[in-house]
This record gives sequence, structure tokens and C-alpha cells, in this order.
Amino acid sequence: MDGATQYNLRTVEEVFRDFKGRRAAMIKALTTDVLEFREQCDPEKENLCLYGFPNEQWEVNLPAEEVPPELPEPALGINFARDGMQEKDWLSLVAVHSDAWLLAVAFYFGSRFGFDKADRKRLFTMINDLPTIFEIVTGSARKQAKEKSSNHSSNKSMSNAKVRVSESAKFSKSMPAKDEEEGLDEEDEDEEEHGETLCGACGENYASDEFWICCDICEKWFHGKCVKITPARAEHIKQYKCPSCSNKRARP
Repeated sequence: MDGATQYNLRTVEEVFRDFKGRRAAMIKALTTDVLEFREQCDPEKENLCLYGFPNEQWEVNLPAEEVPPELPEPALGINFARDGMQEKDWLSLVAVHSDAWLLAVAFYFGSRFGFDKADRKRLFTMINDLPTIFEIVTGSARKQAKEKSSNHSSNKSMSNAKVRVSESAKFSKSMPAKDEEEGLDEEDEDEEEHGETLCGACGENYASDEFWICCDICEKWFHGKCVKITPARAEHIKQYKCPSCSNKRARP
């Protein structure tokens, strides 16, 4: 486990950076690495917890032996419910507890290092600007972003901002070439319109200078780097299925 003795998080920005790293790790476990995560949550084992680390790596392990622990502990026994629930419900449950743990760790650091009222409020605001793990896992973050985008402009779609890399590949789009004079204006407009679109893997917002790809099954958007797909590789894919959808099809 990663004890607090490893950290010297004295500022709001440092604690928030720690929060984002742990959050990214847990999102990865529950989305792109979901098959591996599921296999590690063996119901035959003892109480297991899902840990996220600041370096964006995750781990399923037994809780800390020391009492009290250096840091707040995640929910115990996530493995016991694995086979007794629908997978989406089980993942949603783990996601909710993961959100609670992330907040506990962040405000543990805030309390330990003496954040005042203004610092605590600023930290919460920074955290609250990000979608929760639960929202990402259940897809509600994507739905909210889609509603906001459609309310902003019902006459435009993401295809206006990104061109198809092949006629049949509606799932992969990249930024078109722009005239130098019009480029900045169009990019700013694109950022404003689609800035609420979230990556289904990391939960970060859409950025016009990054390659994105859309799953043909669940219709979630992903950073190419998050799902290890390059623009060149996307040109040869007729139908893209994200890791979560591929794993669902693979299980009997």
C-alpha cells in the first residue's frame, strides 16, 4: 500500500494531482482493464480492495494490516459480490465506493496539512468539476455531456470538427486541415461546443488537438492513446469495439 509517509502534499494543487492520478487508475480498472480487474476479484479469496495510486496504476489487494492505517482504506470485500450481481451493477457499486474513497483520501491530506476553509472549498470545487467514477462507468457522464452539447447547438455534430479516416469508419475521426486564417477560430468554436465530451477511459474532456475514436457498440468516445489506437491503425478497422465491449463479447 502507499502510506502517507511517501507524500509531502502541502498545497491544494498537489493534493488534486494526487486525486487525479488515483482516479485515473480506478477508472482504468473499471473500464479498459475490466477483464483483468474481474479476474483478480476472486470471491474465494479474503476481503479484497481496489486501490488507485498517484502514478495511475491500480491494484486489487488485501487491506492494510496496520490499525489505524496510514491512509483511509477503500471498501472491503468487493470480490464477494462479483458473481452475485449483474456485472454492470457490481462495477457501479465498486465505482461508488471508489468515489467515496478518493474524497476521503483527498480530505485526509487536506486535514493533515492544515488546509483552511478557502483551501478546502477550492479543493472540492476542483474535484467536483470532474465527473465521478460512477458517472463514467455507468455512462451518465457521457449522457450529460451529450445533452449539454445538443442544447448548445442542435445543428452541429462532432463530424464537423473531425473528419472520417475512412468512409465506413464512423467511429474514428481526426481533425481536418484548416486554413491558417480560419484554423484558430474553428478550433475555439470546436472546443466550446464539444468541450463537455468525455473520454470513456480516463474521463477527461474533449480536446481538438487529440485523436479520438468512437466505439460502434456503446458509442462512447475515447482518446486514441487511452485505448492504444493510432490514426493509422484506425484506417484499417471496419468496426471498432472498445475494451469493455470486446470483453463482454468474449465471455460465455
